[in-house]
Formats: sequence, structure tokens, C-alpha cells
Amino acid sequence: MSKLAALIDASTYSKSVLDHTAWIATKSENSVEVLHVLGRRETSATPTNLSGNITLGARTALLEELAKLDGERAKLAQTHGRLLLDEAKAALEAQGVQNVTTRLRLGDILDTITDTDADLLILGKRGEAADFAKLHLGSNLERIVRSAKTPVFVASRAFQPIKKCLIAFDGGPSALKAIDHISRSPTFADLELHLLSASTNQASAQAGLEKAKATLAAAGHTPTIAVTPGEPAAVITDAVEQGGFDLLVMGAYGHSRIRNLFIGSTTSEMMRSCKIPICLFR
Repeated sequence: MSKLAALIDASTYSKSVLDHTAWIATKSENSVEVLHVLGRRETSATPTNLSGNITLGARTALLEELAKLDGERAKLAQTHGRLLLDEAKAALEAQGVQNVTTRLRLGDILDTITDTDADLLILGKRGEAADFAKLHLGSNLERIVRSAKTPVFVASRAFQPIKKCLIAFDGGPSALKAIDHISRSPTFADLELHLLSASTNQASAQAGLEKAKATLAAAGHTPTIAVTPGEPAAVITDAVEQGGFDLLVMGAYGHSRIRNLFIGSTTSEMMRSCKIPICLFR
């Protein structure tokens, strides 16, 4: 049995994370671990020094009071985290998910991602502290996707039934890994699959798509294939908006950070602009 890891917080995206987790788990009979991570600032009992030029006796009293308040805040954050996890477990079990466990972690979120033994990580596009202005991403999302050893499923703001899937295929290792995963995963068994390559080299792209199509066909799928010239981000965005897709699958961060700095990242652009969930492979 495979394992899913669902990362939640107090943001509006957490309900969508749980709904998508339930959809995947009930189709594939996966066990689920729900994770909530408290940062060091939320759990630290070290008092913030606001004493300035206060006299020694008054400063000592103030620091003691601040330490007490910080300790209470840390306990409150942990209590709140456990309540979130309990509610998440109940919500998943109400949707028919079995084998649900919860875990409250303290520290940096990347340590949690690195330590998990899950086969798929599910999280929202933004967390509770993120700017909800249009096209803004959560501060941890890119770090998590770049660091995760497993595929990452980025949930949209609200769950919608998933029936039609677009696979952005560039022939690279990440795209091939995605095709292999889809061919073996019961999550994709009854989905309508469409493979799209954004390339000006029609012949080469077509050949790669044909091989990917054959792999999926051997697993019982009947995917369509298409090659569209243009910049990948623009081609994929147009396809998602015009094709009525419910899920996008693509490779993640196939180029170096330096190249992404000057040219931009298709992965980040899609996570910002795409209104449907995205499953990313590295």
C-alpha cells in the first residue's frame, strides 16, 4: 500500500488539500498521513528583547513577562495544531478514507518534507501567511517542490471533480517519470488523458509523444497527442483554459536556478497562473 502525505495549516487551501487527498486515497487505497508544521517562531520560548534602555530591574521583570507570554503562545500554537489535525482526520474518514494518521512537527518545513516516507505530497498553492493577491505563491511552495523526493500535488483553491487530465510532455526525465507513474497509478485509471508538447520541432516532439502514448496505451489508456509551437508556459496555459481540463501533470524545474533567474521558470509560472490542481514530477 502506498502512502500520501497531506500538508495542512489554517489557510483556506487546507480544505481543498483534504478533498483532493480523499479523492486520491479512495481511488488508490492509499494510507494518509496528515502533517502540520509549526515554525520555530511559533514554538520558541525565547523572549523578544523589547527592553531598550529600561533600567536593569525593570528590564529583568519585562523579560520574564515576555518569556512567559512566548511560552504560552508556543503551547497555544501546539494546541491549535493538534485541533487542526484532529479535524482533518475526521474530515478524511467522513469521506471514506481509512488508515489516517496525523503528525505535528516542529521546525523547518523542509525537514518534514525530507523526512517523510510518503509516495506523494499534497499541499495548497498558498499557506495561511501568504499574500492572497492574484498570482502570488506561498513562500514555501517552490522550496518544497525543489526539495521533495516524491511527486508533489498542488491543490487548487477549491476541489472540483477530476475527469480530464492534460500532460505537458517535453521528453525529459521528469516527463518520462510522470508517464511511468500515470501508467501504473490507479488514480489515473479512468481519466481522459491528453498529451501536449510545446515545440517548434514537430517531428522530434511527435516521436516522443508517440512513445509516451504507447506506454500509456499498454496500461489501458487511450490518450490523444498534440504538438503546438510556442513558449511552453503560454501553450500550456492556453490549453488549460480552452480545453476544460481538471488536472495538469508536468515535470518540475528542469533547468538550473540561474537559467530560471534570467529566463523564468515554466513551473513557477504555471503554479501562479493555473487555476486547476497540478501534479509535479522531478
